[in-house]
Amino acid sequence: MTAAYQTMTRRSDFLAANRGLRVARAGFVLLANANGGQGQRAGITVTKKIGNAVVRNRMKRRFRALLREVLPEHGLVDTDHVLIGRENGIERDFALLREELVAALGRARDGKGDPARRKGGPRKGRR
Repeated sequence: MTAAYQTMTRRSDFLAANRGLRVARAGFVLLANANGGQGQRAGITVTKKIGNAVVRNRMKRRFRALLREVLPEHGLVDTDHVLIGRENGIERDFALLREELVAALGRARDGKGDPARRKGGPRKGRR
């Protein structure tokens, strides 16, 4: 069985995806960015804030299973998809995560991403 998508491994691909559309959900954040004809690609990121290695690896396994199931049918063509794990993602029901991912991919397809995040905090003493 061959995968319907390629796995992203290079840091530059993840940084490029960060410039794309962002759709936040309770269990994850989906980044979607057109990749110029390189096909469907997917990547997963889970930071150390989430938990120890056991917790992070469990979350990554769940995300890989989720992507294998959902991306072939609902994924965007010639797009990089990156799932960023959130704290609530590890204990969420798998069926609920699947519904959230399908909804997030639908919003990305319609171009309805969340507003861009502000970089840095408020600047004190500046006018």
